[in-house]
Amino acid sequence: MTPTPQVAFVLPAWNEAACLPATLSALHEAIAAVGVDGEILVVDDGSSDATAALAVAGGARVLQVAHRQIAATRNSGAAASTAPLLVFVDADTRVDATLLRAALDALAAGAVGGGCRVRLEGPRAWPLRLGVWLVGQAFRYTGIAPGCFLFCTRAAFDAVGGFDTTLFAGEDVAMSRALARVGRFVILREPVQTSGRKLAHASPWMQLRLLLRFARRGTRMLRDRDGLALWYGGPEGRAPR
Repeated sequence: MTPTPQVAFVLPAWNEAACLPATLSALHEAIAAVGVDGEILVVDDGSSDATAALAVAGGARVLQVAHRQIAATRNSGAAASTAPLLVFVDADTRVDATLLRAALDALAAGAVGGGCRVRLEGPRAWPLRLGVWLVGQAFRYTGIAPGCFLFCTRAAFDAVGGFDTTLFAGEDVAMSRALARVGRFVILREPVQTSGRKLAHASPWMQLRLLLRFARRGTRMLRDRDGLALWYGGPEGRAPR
């Protein structure tokens, strides 16, 4: 019998061939450096590129789904493993050993879950970096984990029913708040490096439209995929989710 891995790393993916190899390479290095028994699951949500083949070549187990919804895709990855600890990582996000060790130490110390600060990779315009920093500060002080790196125990994940599948965006905020209701939820000082491509690929006009729509409709807009091209692609938002 194959022993149950200690940690399942769940990576939702849709047409992520450009980013996935580097993400998997960094994750394997972190797992080896920390010395944890982990498995990597790439949840391929109907990709039309080489995402699945590259995931297999990168040493991941591939789960094929057809949700086109980030919350359901993450939940499917968690359900495909029996590991007692879960780490959700975006396909454009690099996890290093320092961050992974800090997350596992937090769980070992009794936290039910947590997240971390975000650092953008590569050269990005200063307004984008400033915006990400401001949002990160707000998330840190309100106890919210960005979805690019969120970890928890399986017991806590099951207790809150997983990610809210009525949400097409903001599911990381809802999950953070849900986990905080069942135990200690931490935001680590150690950062994770991510591309920031969704915001970088969106025009200022598109970002303004999203803000105005959110001001008008509130969280109701997060339950409608058609209005969230920034995450799900479309004429104005090419970065897939």
